[in-house]
Amino acid sequence: MAGMQLPHEALAAAVTEGRFTGLIAVDSAGQPGFRQAHGHAHRALRVPVTPTTRFALASGGKTFTALAVLRLVEQDVLALEAPVRPFLRDDLPLIDDAVTVRQLLEHTSGIGDYLDESAEPDDYLLSVPVHTLAETTGFLPVLSGHPQVSAPGECFAYNNAGFVVLALVAERATGKGYHDLVASEVCGRAGLRDTAFLRSDELPGDAALGYLDPEGERTNVLHLPVRGNGDGGIYSTADDLHRLWLALDAGRLLGPDLLREFAEPRHDVPDEGMRYGMGVWLHPTGPALVMEGCDAGVSVRSIHDPASGTTATVLGNTWDGAWPVAELMLGSFD
Repeated sequence: MAGMQLPHEALAAAVTEGRFTGLIAVDSAGQPGFRQAHGHAHRALRVPVTPTTRFALASGGKTFTALAVLRLVEQDVLALEAPVRPFLRDDLPLIDDAVTVRQLLEHTSGIGDYLDESAEPDDYLLSVPVHTLAETTGFLPVLSGHPQVSAPGECFAYNNAGFVVLALVAERATGKGYHDLVASEVCGRAGLRDTAFLRSDELPGDAALGYLDPEGERTNVLHLPVRGNGDGGIYSTADDLHRLWLALDAGRLLGPDLLREFAEPRHDVPDEGMRYGMGVWLHPTGPALVMEGCDAGVSVRSIHDPASGTTATVLGNTWDGAWPVAELMLGSFD
């Protein structure tokens, strides 16, 4: 993978096919990176995307949650096989008492979800005002009332609610807020400079707005929680994502035993054309790790080969524009 050759003609065709707006980046450890920016971070003000633009990662944030939780496992604050019920107390009574931390991380908990994964992201409608979803406990009303779909540990089913539950468990196990835990246990340890849970109603000037359509100025602000949580919504840059992967390779986030747990292929997911580990997607056949997110106004994928230190990242600010480019990039890791 060292010296990865970009298929420039196919890349240009994929950008056109998806009407892509965002950033394409390829980095190798110790080598200058490739950057290609398209479109606007803020259309109304004609602010262009640049190599330092911050993008929402949607479900890419699940990887940050998984790493934060595994940091707590490494510190013996949590255990992978521990039931989560003692931390939930009387909240969320429809979650089976046997559900464990491991099952939530692996999407095998069988709990009911608050988002319909079969719907297109632009159709997501939350049952509470989005401004109430700023802290983890604010999500309890949307997490409540969903019965178990399957027995704990029975099968893989991608689940957003499970990662908000993990955020709640982490908070109650430590007495610290979820956002602060991610900032200290993941972002701080990895040396991330521009990664944070930003509020959609006060985005800084270097953050891309998420758009509902390939053209037009309507954003996703009414479709998503005002601030991301355990299931996604953190903002980052291509540079920071490369730093995160390299920190993981270097053992600054997890020791070797938990790193193997994190990256071990556990489930084939044919609908996604990938495998799943523990809070991270995996290349369908090779060793590359994949962080992926899709939401209203967001389409992102960051692919990392631990052997070479190569990272290919596609950050988009529409829900579907990045996928032709992202699929091309994933194929380059075969």
